[in-house]
Amino acid sequence: MQGNATLNFWRGAENMAVNPSSGTDIWAVSQASPFRRMDIRGDMQLDDGGWSSGGFLADTNVTGQVRSGSQQQWLSGNDQLGSWSGSNWNMVFVGVNNAPSGAFPNPPYTVVNQAPTIKEKPFLYIDQSGNYQVFVPALRTNSQGTSWGSGAPAGTSLPISQFYIAHPGDTAATINNALAQGLNLLFTPGIYHLNSTIQVNRANTVVLGLGLATLTPDNGVTPMTVADVDGVSIAGLLFDAGTVNSPVLLQVGPTRSSLSHAANPTVLSDVFFRIGGAAVGKATQSLVINSSNVIGDDLWLWRADHGSSVGWTSNTAANGLIVNGSNVTMYGLFVEHYQQYQVIWNGNGGRTYFFQNELPYDPPNQAAWMNGSVNGYAAYKVASSVTSHEAWGLGSYCYFNVNSSVVEAHSFEVPNTSGVKFHDMVTVSLGGTGTISHIINNTGGPSNSSNSVADLVSYP
Repeated sequence: MQGNATLNFWRGAENMAVNPSSGTDIWAVSQASPFRRMDIRGDMQLDDGGWSSGGFLADTNVTGQVRSGSQQQWLSGNDQLGSWSGSNWNMVFVGVNNAPSGAFPNPPYTVVNQAPTIKEKPFLYIDQSGNYQVFVPALRTNSQGTSWGSGAPAGTSLPISQFYIAHPGDTAATINNALAQGLNLLFTPGIYHLNSTIQVNRANTVVLGLGLATLTPDNGVTPMTVADVDGVSIAGLLFDAGTVNSPVLLQVGPTRSSLSHAANPTVLSDVFFRIGGAAVGKATQSLVINSSNVIGDDLWLWRADHGSSVGWTSNTAANGLIVNGSNVTMYGLFVEHYQQYQVIWNGNGGRTYFFQNELPYDPPNQAAWMNGSVNGYAAYKVASSVTSHEAWGLGSYCYFNVNSSVVEAHSFEVPNTSGVKFHDMVTVSLGGTGTISHIINNTGGPSNSSNSVADLVSYP
């Protein structure tokens, strides 16, 4: 599409050194396109002449300059950069060595010097004896830079004999039997139709998907649940909603989970959700986190705005992410097009580093998208009972292309208390198609046909 990278989804690059022959590695992408644990020996360009709408760079060394080009928002986490050039609406750097100087909104850089708590994504490798292993990185606290820049990273290698290697056609019963035997899971590429729930109940279980292994529920089941246990890793999976509505696509911890997992948290790395777009898909909520201390590291929760079986009454989905657990941390949270609140955060102690959102494109009229007497639903709601929450580098966009007269009252809805703090927010009316009246509560904005971009440095 003449360099339009807003459709470059579902791809990734990991665990390689790149010596670009031109001197510049071009990585022009949007969502669900992680670039991890890479060694770029040269420059890096994040567009190829057209639009690009958001990306994720983690645990990576770039010896030269990163040029952001047309990227709308971007997250760099625990990287080592030669330098950085460019910006658009919101560029976020967390735990990055040699992050650019400047402060939001001029230039729109959000720089957080250290990542408070992070575990990098597990990965498959071959050891010096020719044996397959899966490396599970250790928890890092208050970290800056890559996990591997100073030598071998901390963590544990698991032999492939400790994994059940799943293939398309395997049933949930077969997979659960392997889990009950104490095995981890390695999903080979393909689409897995599930007629019952995969139940991850053992602490420290690794569930690793290769090639965007895709879990699709049949008959409205929940495709996966995780018990309230320590140290589970879920990585590299796409949860693709089925034709019959599922209540939820991934649930971490049962309702009213109460244990602390601060020393050994569960981590979700490159976990993606799709409602429609490839076929009819329906799910009330995509991801529900009931456990405490969970870390989300590159999540795209997407009610499709284009593709197959897309429409206000076709690919129905109320909410993307619900957080009920305490002290949950998100890095690189992309949540888009859900029909009610995109994110509802009920737990205390939550932290989000980078949030990108597009509101639903397709409300047919204002009456169809009302929250009681309020115009539309906020993209990110912190519950009124929450007393501590903090978020950095957030963007919410509207493009009401079915009916441009639709209005959203505000994109961020939070209790007015000193312990709830938001930093570096932007709202955008894309092409002036629709209105966001305020950025957060009744503060900031508007974004509309007369003033498309609105910024706010802090709240309260």
